[in-house]
Amino acid sequence: MQKKMGEAVARVARKVNDTVENKTDSLDLANCKLMTFPVGIYKAMRSVTEGIHRISLANNELKSLTSRFVTTFSQLRELNLAGNYLHRLPEEVTSLLHLRAIDLSRNRFRRFPEPLAAVAALETIDLEENEITGIPREAIS
Repeated sequence: MQKKMGEAVARVARKVNDTVENKTDSLDLANCKLMTFPVGIYKAMRSVTEGIHRISLANNELKSLTSRFVTTFSQLRELNLAGNYLHRLPEEVTSLLHLRAIDLSRNRFRRFPEPLAAVAALETIDLEENEITGIPREAIS
């Protein structure tokens, strides 16, 4: 088990380093067994966060997303959070002025994530395979 955890940490570090060194506009941390977004990544990526437009945290074990994540990666256009254990989003999601697509499929939402209704640029919201029973009117219009 220790070896597997070490491999997972090394994999995340490689992906972060690759994004920083190549100044790419995306960070792919899908399938990394993350339970939380690693705090060390904020410091490691400090010089490139403004240029990050796409992040995938799909198929991890995330139970929540912090306001720090949202405010740090404020230029996001696409966010993939599919296949986690999320049931709500932080209110700060409303500050993602450039967010066009968010994938929240295969999570644990029981209600429509209200903060998304205030994101004007949002074109695509994927909420498949959640347990949502109703969508508020303001989210549809």
